[in-house]
Amino acid sequence: MAVHRKPRQRSLSGHTARTAATLALAGAATATGFEGTGHAEPQLTPAQVKAKVDQLYQEAEVATEKYDGTKEKADAAQRRLKSLQDETARKQERLNSARDALGSIAAAQYRDGGIDPAWQLALSSDPDQYLENAALAERAGDRQAGAVTRVRRQLREIEQLRGAAHVELTSLRSRQAELKRQKTAINGKLGEARQLLDRLSPQQRAAVTSSDGSGRASRSAPDARAPLSQGSVAAPDSRAAAAVSYAYAKLGSPYVWGATGPDAFDCSGLAQAAYRSAGISIPRTTYAQINAGRRVSRSELQPGDLVFFYSGISHVGIYIGNGQMIHAPNPSAPVRIAPIDEMPFAGATRVV
Repeated sequence: MAVHRKPRQRSLSGHTARTAATLALAGAATATGFEGTGHAEPQLTPAQVKAKVDQLYQEAEVATEKYDGTKEKADAAQRRLKSLQDETARKQERLNSARDALGSIAAAQYRDGGIDPAWQLALSSDPDQYLENAALAERAGDRQAGAVTRVRRQLREIEQLRGAAHVELTSLRSRQAELKRQKTAINGKLGEARQLLDRLSPQQRAAVTSSDGSGRASRSAPDARAPLSQGSVAAPDSRAAAAVSYAYAKLGSPYVWGATGPDAFDCSGLAQAAYRSAGISIPRTTYAQINAGRRVSRSELQPGDLVFFYSGISHVGIYIGNGQMIHAPNPSAPVRIAPIDEMPFAGATRVV
């Protein structure tokens, strides 16, 4: 019978080994290229970074206005919940007092032994006095019945208040969850913008974050800090003048989303704070502020008017005349003076 021998494996020659190693390295490099550098993000030019950052800031501002509106509703729900809880506590105290009074009446009846009134009359040594006492007892019984009715009514009212408080609490928790989601979205967009800006040199970053792309801050206009009385256009109303003066005083304050002053602002927060300083209350968000007064056209603008931008009404500034406004632009720049032409104009409102 033939013997089957296992074929002897041939060792790789030096040339063959080198060829195999080269092919393996080439394959690894190709795989690495597909997995890593093949998908590397292309280097953006400063102009492309500016366009992307501007888009991210605008998206963040839309989210910020939604956050501000949700927070306003959450704060209102919190106040209503507190009011309901306070009212419930007051009614509970009155209910406890009424229950104590009923308990005293019940204890007195127990001490009297609950003897049938006919026997009490028969056994009484002074029937006239008994009858007089019985009349008083009947009236006391009427008062007792009235007390029981009041207790029942108070119980119903408390249950209604607790039900309303539960509804408010559910609403508040829902809005708080929405605030958390919106905050995450805002921070994500702002973080992405910061990463893009960090890729630039200081000079490039200054050019990108200036309002006109030239690297010159728009607040450096010749009359940026000039008093209103020295401006070429005066505010037509003393309250509008007070709002503009407040905005001038806040030049250089940092932008912080959700902030309404006194040391930091977002765009609608600055507008609200400026008019609050003039004794006028306006809504918190841009899309509500645009309806806070009389709409005016661009050609009718006067100092103190609120000017709004973008199709979603997501940005606002305070007009100061000569085509200029004071606004809180975004986290890369403080409160400053800028031309209203730097963003898509959406409308204007005269508050007073």
